[in-house]
Amino acid sequence: MNQTNEAARRLLCQALVLGAFAGVGTGAWAQQTIKIANIVELSGGGATAGTNFKNGVELAVKEINASGGILGKKIESSTSDTQSNPGVAKGLTQKAIDDDVFAIFGPVFSGSIMVSMAESRRAEVPNFTGGEAASITEQGNKYVFRTSFTQATAMPKLARYIDQQMKIKSLAVIYVNNDFGKGGLDAIKKALASTPVKVATEISTEPGQIDFAAAVLRAKQSNADALFAYSNEEESARLLRELRKQGYAKPIIGETTLTGQKVIDLAGEAANGAIAHVGLTVDAPNPAIRAFRAKFEKEYKYVSDHNGMKGYSGVYLLKAAIEKTGKLDRKAVAATLHGLKVTAAQQPGVLMDVSIDGKGDLDRESFIVEVKNGKQEVIATVPALGTAGK
Repeated sequence: MNQTNEAARRLLCQALVLGAFAGVGTGAWAQQTIKIANIVELSGGGATAGTNFKNGVELAVKEINASGGILGKKIESSTSDTQSNPGVAKGLTQKAIDDDVFAIFGPVFSGSIMVSMAESRRAEVPNFTGGEAASITEQGNKYVFRTSFTQATAMPKLARYIDQQMKIKSLAVIYVNNDFGKGGLDAIKKALASTPVKVATEISTEPGQIDFAAAVLRAKQSNADALFAYSNEEESARLLRELRKQGYAKPIIGETTLTGQKVIDLAGEAANGAIAHVGLTVDAPNPAIRAFRAKFEKEYKYVSDHNGMKGYSGVYLLKAAIEKTGKLDRKAVAATLHGLKVTAAQQPGVLMDVSIDGKGDLDRESFIVEVKNGKQEVIATVPALGTAGK
């Protein structure tokens, strides 16, 4: 009888243990830390963007952990290299899900997040990306959130500036032939359609392209009033050098990737004069942003670009959402993120007052910058779309 009771007791204990394991990840967060995965481009064409994003994420994690974590739990982060390859990004996302992470940061490149976010969506894991292609948030994915503007938000701001402030009548467009570049081309054309500005020519270039001589020659032959350049960082630097080499003297306009610090460093004198609309810049006249710049430079011994700011502010958006939700529940936190409004006064790590809409796109102030003497200089502040005209 005693043997029978002992066997029954053991079976009951086993059942309780199995039941406890079965509950992990389905209800309250059972782990001792909040695990996040940094899935970014550390090699290949996206290495500059991915490295900055990763460093921004890690700086935020370090700060948050030093101040007590989130809901009393520390963040545990891991980093994986996508090699700027969408297929690799997809596999790494699946591995992170298998490791039961609470949230995923990255990839940064639009082509990679477009592939990998199917995995985080299926597992209902919040996924923060620096990708800007408009199509990322047009598919009804409730678990993908931007830490940068979508092209559909950025381009109307830039188009108004080109028309109303620069008084330009025609543009030559040089763009990179990938999801990012084609999305940007479509977005700027759509934004310009409501203005008198005409696109004189569209010039496609390839990711990783080295020689831009023919592209610049075509732009010059179009006789457009200015050039709109939309490519990845390294290619943007090569394009700027070629424009200088061929004596291009008309305005050179772009988006964030045209005037990032890495582009300026690579292009040297050729970057001076380039004008861009940027969602984030460490040179903004903003106390929270200036503080971030100083901390990042102290930690990594170089000046962050916009990607570092995207990664950093993204972690603080997650923190704000978890704290507002009041519990570590991935699905509930994702729901909180939709419609979330966070002020920099409440949460300095978000850097600027920000709101997230129902699609996962964000809205906040942005800036027009010009490169002068090897540095970005803010020449105009553009209001958030939600406050424009108020």
